[in-house]
Amino acid sequence: MKRALIITSVVAAFLACSVWAQAVPSYTEICKSYGKSDTSLVDRRGEPLYEIRTNDRARRLDWTPLDGISPALVQAVVFAEDRRFFEHSGVDYRAVVAAIAGRLGGENLRGASTVTMQLASFLNPELRPEKGRRTVFQKAQQMMEAREIEKSWTKNEILEAYLNLVSYRGEIQGIAAASRGLFGKAPHGLGRAESVVLASLIRTPNAGGARLCARAAVLGKGLQWLVRDAEIRRIASRISSGPFTIKPGADLAPHAARLLIKKNPGKEKVACSIDAGLQRFAAERLRHHVGILASRNVGNGAALVIDNKTGRVLAYAVHSSDPVQGWYVDGVQAKRQAGSTLKPFLYALAFEKKILTPASVLDDGPLDIPVFSGIYRPHNYEDDFKGPVTARVALASSLNIPAVRTILMTGIESFLARLRRLTIRKIGKSGDYYGPSLALGSIDVSLWELTNAYRCLARGGLASDAHFVPGGKGGRANRVFSPESAFLVSDILSDREARSTTFGLENPLSTRFWTAVKTGTSKDMRDNWCVGYSRRYTVGVWVGNFNGESMHDVSGISGAAPVWAEIMDWLNAVEGKDPGADTPRDVVRREVCLPGSAGRPASEWFIRGTEPVEKNRAVGQINRKIVYPPMDAIIAMDPDIPPDLQKVFFISGPRGQAGLWLLDGRCIAETGLDAGWTPEPGAHHLCLGDEEGNIVDSVQFEVRGGADK
Repeated sequence: MKRALIITSVVAAFLACSVWAQAVPSYTEICKSYGKSDTSLVDRRGEPLYEIRTNDRARRLDWTPLDGISPALVQAVVFAEDRRFFEHSGVDYRAVVAAIAGRLGGENLRGASTVTMQLASFLNPELRPEKGRRTVFQKAQQMMEAREIEKSWTKNEILEAYLNLVSYRGEIQGIAAASRGLFGKAPHGLGRAESVVLASLIRTPNAGGARLCARAAVLGKGLQWLVRDAEIRRIASRISSGPFTIKPGADLAPHAARLLIKKNPGKEKVACSIDAGLQRFAAERLRHHVGILASRNVGNGAALVIDNKTGRVLAYAVHSSDPVQGWYVDGVQAKRQAGSTLKPFLYALAFEKKILTPASVLDDGPLDIPVFSGIYRPHNYEDDFKGPVTARVALASSLNIPAVRTILMTGIESFLARLRRLTIRKIGKSGDYYGPSLALGSIDVSLWELTNAYRCLARGGLASDAHFVPGGKGGRANRVFSPESAFLVSDILSDREARSTTFGLENPLSTRFWTAVKTGTSKDMRDNWCVGYSRRYTVGVWVGNFNGESMHDVSGISGAAPVWAEIMDWLNAVEGKDPGADTPRDVVRREVCLPGSAGRPASEWFIRGTEPVEKNRAVGQINRKIVYPPMDAIIAMDPDIPPDLQKVFFISGPRGQAGLWLLDGRCIAETGLDAGWTPEPGAHHLCLGDEEGNIVDSVQFEVRGGADK
């Protein structure tokens, strides 16, 4: 009686559900609606760069077609879950009758759900069991929808969808995630032992090692496979004993991926402008050279490549000898002290203002500058003095003292304002905070900002934002430097001979094709930079330590430069030779005689109007300029020192030329020496005159403190 009642109930429910069974989705609709738990970053050609998990509800990867799944797994799943799968039309009635009979006999047997019926419950949330068991009507509707699926789907489509939607262990869903997470391989590479274990997980996803091993062993014997029990035990034990990790399918650009995927929420795939081949090469070269420098306490590095014309980022690589540290710190975006890499922008400003020409002579000799905290005394990297040098040699050889003399002529605030017009925008401090040391790179910049700033020089003084948009162009371009001043700096940074004063003739900066490049090392040797450009690309490299530790005896040549040179060589080999920079219309070349040249003429570039008028004229000496105080300086008197004991020194350059000082229209000195003056509160106008009494330079400044007027 009881048996008849149960059978009648199931049949009645089945007939009732046949009337209102929902229309099932098509195979194509299911494939399109399937979503990964990861978002992929792909390069400009669609090649995967990195994957980041963005869905916490389930862990699943790409949809895997049936021909991409091991035949052994397909066979094991069919045998374990639905042996008559290829014979029935969605419902195995023989299994249904056997299951009912077993229940009536008191046996605790599993129901007769076929693969198609299980798939129906994946597709329709209403069919999922409540409190661990489906109702009679849910079971009947599941059977009905399974029959509907079989009418419009092929058997292979059903199997494929089932294997991609079924849960295997914990949050792992789908064969791609199960195969990579549990075995570290693609689904097509699963062997027989792995297949029987995976097939056994479908019924009891969270089974312990012993139970899983027993089920897998029974399944292997049922399939009559020669699978060793020891191998099954090893696999089952590994799955049940520890957490699983699904490694990214591609691991080329993790930092760029986190940056870009965060800006594109909800997308399964994010395309960017990075070139996978170049990215792979840059990352490998970073890893190699940081490893070489490990004995010099170098543990980290970063590299960035930007297309000059479009602003597209082509490589964004970060390496760390400490994987945990390297995961959390983005070496491209991290702020570090710029060092000598700011000097090209300083000289570009001086050339544009016609304060200097590349032939101007600067004194690389001892220099003491009074500042608020005392006396600032800059030194060269090699801790020596070169004497009189041209601006060309001073910039190319990265001499510090001439750079400090230059910023005193251009003005610190003027230089800061120009840096802000570049992509180095977050400079919150004033010129008083940095002082003349700004010429030597005392501000913090990121590799992103610095590399894109050099791209401005490569584009003849035009600045625009770098970006990751494939096929896109940078934003609106802003003119930061004149084409003429950018050309002069580029020509100097490409001058192998002018660079030899400090670096020698043979070094990684001397490429076989045209490039302009500058190195830099920050205070206490914490950061080492090499940034430069060809006509097509700008490449920036940084090496150092994310934790700020000092390196040991690492220069621009031995640190970042080798990586920069190899990336540039790769670009040249792939893209072809670079013709170099175009010459602007208002730049002219003249033969000049420089001090120390023994009367031999040299060829030099000039902005039109600054070139020598007479042939072979000695143009090395520049017009006298007021070095200190700079324009709009504010000088504070010390309240703890009697006013008559305080002094301000007016400094002019170059030294040794005769002239006179006029303060507020009154002559205070008539020699070529620096002049000392007892400060008086208020605004002042200082002029510098030549031997004939002509005013050659003037500045305004203010004295505060004391008895203010």
